[in-house]
Amino acid sequence: MVCLAVGLTGCTGVSYYADSLKGHVEILAARRNVAKLIDDRSTPEALRAQMTSAAAIRQFASDDLALPDNQSYRSYADIGRDYVTWAVFAAPEFSLTPRVWCFPVFGCVPYRGYFSRESAIDTALELKKEGLDVHVSGVTAYSTLGWSSDPLLSTMFLHDKTYLASLVFHELAHQRVYVNDDTPFNEAFAVTVETTGVRKWLRATGDAAGLRRFEAGEKRSAEFLALVAQTREELREIYSGSASSEQMRADKAAAIERLRVRYRQMRDRRWGGYRGYDGWFEAPINNAKIAATSVYNDRVPAFLRLFELCSGDYPRFYAAVRRFGALAKAERAEALEAARTCDKAG
Repeated sequence: MVCLAVGLTGCTGVSYYADSLKGHVEILAARRNVAKLIDDRSTPEALRAQMTSAAAIRQFASDDLALPDNQSYRSYADIGRDYVTWAVFAAPEFSLTPRVWCFPVFGCVPYRGYFSRESAIDTALELKKEGLDVHVSGVTAYSTLGWSSDPLLSTMFLHDKTYLASLVFHELAHQRVYVNDDTPFNEAFAVTVETTGVRKWLRATGDAAGLRRFEAGEKRSAEFLALVAQTREELREIYSGSASSEQMRADKAAAIERLRVRYRQMRDRRWGGYRGYDGWFEAPINNAKIAATSVYNDRVPAFLRLFELCSGDYPRFYAAVRRFGALAKAERAEALEAARTCDKAG
């Protein structure tokens, strides 16, 4: 899962502001120019190959996806860990509405980001003491929305080139369009640019095998999200009832166990034993985790439909997304769902 690292400026305490700023500045100080790494004969061959692929992906983003042609992702920083930040999500015990934190510049978002895993865990423990469901997720990339030249990070190279391309396209999309106080809108837009961009990139590079793997992964992802959505509806029905807290707690646990059972059946019968989602299901599942999953994916179908209405033309699509983003928040989601043309919003 990918997201913005918020709080580079913040109103939630001096220590949080200082830690966030320190973490970001340390990464900026570690940057090395990608072109120079490629040209430098002392660069290890494996790193040179990674940088060569990254440079081509970065250029494709601007040339073919009309994403910003700036210095972001043209430098590289080895941060020596598996995640660059950790995001803390929280929700009430009997509600799927996530807690929201607000920051200058970035607006309000349903998570709080930390460059320190220990700090994220400390915050999660404090939120648990308030009776909230909590979920902590490691993040491999983030965007400052163009406020600084974001580097490629070593965390972005933990998987294959397709994964790297998806992160670069996603994070650059946040620089193209970002609407304050509407994370579901922003993330679904970026996911749409990411997925359509990766398909276009794989076709352009003639990677038919990579495209088949990507499409298979997208199909599994859609089926996973449908499973979670089914449980989300079950939980909403439970929480809207008049049962006692004790009964709701039992019904909630039963719904989550049904989700695990349905997943195992799907994994073994339809996925041929593919176990890529086992970690998600083996870890604790609660309202915060389910809400986090829906925040990033629920509106993707509407954005994909808009992309098709724009004939797959990225500049037209971005202009259309900006028009929807300019609508009042209360109207935005409904207008996007009802869209029948690329060139008019509302």
